[in-house]
Amino acid sequence: MNPSSVSFRHMFRLTDDTGIVEHALGRIPRRQEGYSTDDQARALWACLEWLDYVPEKEAEGLHSLIDTYLSFLLWTQNENGHFHNNIAFDRTREAETPSDDCLGRCLWASALAFIKLQDRERALAAKEILEKAMNQVANLQYLRGSAYAMAAISLLIRHNYPRDLDAVLAALAAKLLHAYRTHARPQWLWYEPALSYSNGIIPWGLFCAYEAMKNNELLDVAVESLDFLIRLSLNEKGHIRPVGNRGWCTPEYRALWDQQPIDVMKLALAASKAYEMTGKARYAEIVGKCRGWFYGENDAGVPMCNALEGGGYDGLGEKGPNLNQGAESTLSYLLTEAVYLKLNENKRGAENYAAYRC
Repeated sequence: MNPSSVSFRHMFRLTDDTGIVEHALGRIPRRQEGYSTDDQARALWACLEWLDYVPEKEAEGLHSLIDTYLSFLLWTQNENGHFHNNIAFDRTREAETPSDDCLGRCLWASALAFIKLQDRERALAAKEILEKAMNQVANLQYLRGSAYAMAAISLLIRHNYPRDLDAVLAALAAKLLHAYRTHARPQWLWYEPALSYSNGIIPWGLFCAYEAMKNNELLDVAVESLDFLIRLSLNEKGHIRPVGNRGWCTPEYRALWDQQPIDVMKLALAASKAYEMTGKARYAEIVGKCRGWFYGENDAGVPMCNALEGGGYDGLGEKGPNLNQGAESTLSYLLTEAVYLKLNENKRGAENYAAYRC
C-alpha cells in the first residue's frame, strides 16, 4: 500500500463533536467507554503529521479534526496546567490520579501544533495549552512523560520559542541519564528494571534532546539503549516482535503476547529519529519493519490494520488479532505510516542532494 493514500475514514468514524472515542467493537465506536485526553493528544499529533502529505481538500477535513482535539485539550486542562485524562461519554470527569504520561503527550502535541499550524487562531489555542502545561514540567517524575516533554521542549528550542528553556531541557535529560546509569548493566542496557509499554519513547526523547543540546552523552545512551530494544524486538525471521503485555520483559523473562500496536509505533518513532541523527541505514530498515508489522510481517503472519478504512487492530495474541479498532491502535497505525513516509521523503532528499553535489 502506498502510504500517501492512507485512509482517515475510521478516524472520522471514531470522532464526534466532543473528541475521538476511546474504544470500538470491531469498527463501531463504543460510546459507553467515553474518551481519554491521551487519545486526543495522539489524534492531534497524527493530524499534524499528515497535513504535510494530503491534498488540500483532505487537509480541510484534518483541520476540522484538529479543531475538535484542540478544543478537548483546552477543556480538560486544569488551571495548574495538568490534564484530566478520563472522560465519560456524558462529558463528566471520572475519578483518577493525574498522569505524567498524559501531561507529556499533551505537551508534545500542543508544541507540535504551535510550530506547524499556520493560522494564528489555532496557534493561539495551542500556545495557551502549551504555556499552562509548561508549569508542570518540573514536577514530572516518570520517564515516559519526561521523554515526551524533552521532545516538546527540544522542538521549541530549535524553532526559537520566545522563552528560555535550556535549563528545563537539561534537567529532564539529566533525569533520564540518571535512570540509565542506575539500571543499565552489560546485559541490560535500559532505564528501568523491566521493559514495559511504549519503550521506544525514552530513547526518542534523548535523540530529540541531543538534537537541541548537542551533548554526545545523550546520543551515546540513546543509541545504546535503542540498539538493545531493537535486539529484543526482532523474531527469528527478522520481523518486529514487540514485548508482550502479559508480564512485559525483565532480564529473566520476556512475554510474547499480547503485542500492542503502540509499542511498534514508538519503536518506529525512535528508529526514525536515530536515522535522522546518525544516518545509519539499519535504523531506516527498522522503520520499514515496523510498518511491515501492520501488514502481516509479524509472529502470526496476519495484517494488524484495516487499510481500506484506516483502522488499526487493538493487539496481537496467539490466536490472532483483536479485531476491535480503538483510538490508540488506529492512531498508532496512522502515525507509523506517517513516520515511514517522512523518513523515506527525507532519504530521497538526502540522496538527491548527494547526487547534486557529485
